[in-house]
Amino acid sequence: MDSTLFLRAVAEDRLDLAPISIDVLQLNITRLCNQACVHCHVAASPTRTETMSDEVIERCLEIVSSHPGIRTVDITGGAPELHAGFERLIEDIRALDRHVIVRHNLTVTMDRHPRTGGSMRHLPELFARNRVEVTGSLPCYLPENTDAQRGARAHERSIDSLRLLNAQGYGVPGSGLTLNLVTNPAGPQPPAPQRALEEEFRRELGARYGVVFNSLFALANMPIGRFAVQMDELGSTDEYRDRLAQACNPAAAAGVMCRSMLSVAHDGTLYDCDFNQMLGLAIGEERPRTVFDFDERALMVRVIRFADHCLGCTAGAGSSCWGATAG
Repeated sequence: MDSTLFLRAVAEDRLDLAPISIDVLQLNITRLCNQACVHCHVAASPTRTETMSDEVIERCLEIVSSHPGIRTVDITGGAPELHAGFERLIEDIRALDRHVIVRHNLTVTMDRHPRTGGSMRHLPELFARNRVEVTGSLPCYLPENTDAQRGARAHERSIDSLRLLNAQGYGVPGSGLTLNLVTNPAGPQPPAPQRALEEEFRRELGARYGVVFNSLFALANMPIGRFAVQMDELGSTDEYRDRLAQACNPAAAAGVMCRSMLSVAHDGTLYDCDFNQMLGLAIGEERPRTVFDFDERALMVRVIRFADHCLGCTAGAGSSCWGATAG
């Protein structure tokens, strides 16, 4: 994986991009999903079989328990709700008094479980009972745009799911239940300014559907997975990469999420971030490589593996799992 453009873009500012902490452990527990979105960097779908084993989950819980600096466990997929141990995992993390974030595609609540056939409509209540921070994906407040990325009726089902979350108190001022939304551009361009988009989404979702939320995260599409295939087919790969490089912001680069988190794959391998995970760029040749030889001291002096896809995290106001990284 080439890193020439990224390193050149940040070299002039002589940025120190070494790890600063391990505040967040992000667990990608399955690549199974009820959707197969055209922009998905994970290439998740109903046919994927990768799933985190009980052994890896137990080891992750041991790490969280023995490392008080890890205050947040961020659960993602695929659709993590489709993992057989998903609900137990949330309860076990909360029993350790850690904050839980779930990356939620919203539509899964309105579907039946593809393996068991069971209803998923209890998810909002499960999240509320455990004070989970929900980060839900919604490409656009317009049905045609959302459905173009996610499939027929994805927008309708997403709105139904958001209403169920609102009914539990999510996004409602004073409830303490946080509901974030995530949007991605439809094509090969950086996201619009996050603050302006948030105001637009808040106004339109409220007026059209009576939906409320806390924050909107505007994420860049990474040239990985299905989005990379889509760009190759359009002949836009080099142009998109160059646009991201030209928009590189040193302030955003200094706040990249890999400096304060670790990503864990379904097989227990450690990565600097979920994007590196999807490219097979494990944390490096040195140990530790997996959760089974986790060593915080060694991880804090590791060299983070950057490549040109990292330009997606540093363009403009920056893009991370928690939205913009610079004002």
